[in-house]
Amino acid sequence: MVKISELKAGASSVEIEATVVEKSEPREVVTKYGKKLNVAKATLKDDSGSIVISLWEGDIGTIGVGDKIKITNGYVSEYKGTPQLSTGKYGKIEVLEKGSGEAQGSREEPANEEFAE
Repeated sequence: MVKISELKAGASSVEIEATVVEKSEPREVVTKYGKKLNVAKATLKDDSGSIVISLWEGDIGTIGVGDKIKITNGYVSEYKGTPQLSTGKYGKIEVLEKGSGEAQGSREEPANEEFAE
């Protein structure tokens, strides 16, 4: 487990625990192959510093502001001179403790009593 302050561009197999302190609204981007995907940014903070993480598609709704999360097998790239964390294809985001904020685009379906048996 490393601290955010130790993360440098090019680091791989990153494992950290941090708290989500900020999360943007998702926006749509078009990849170089013409595929449309949703992406959002979140700021993670631990006692050593903070870093931005890119959340793609299904990961967007899994975390909310105030959540304590664990990133496994992440990697650090650089965007406009600033280190940025990503989980990529093989990384994992796990919520260790739910915070007070609401996760935007939560995957939970509302209960529909009309169809209850």
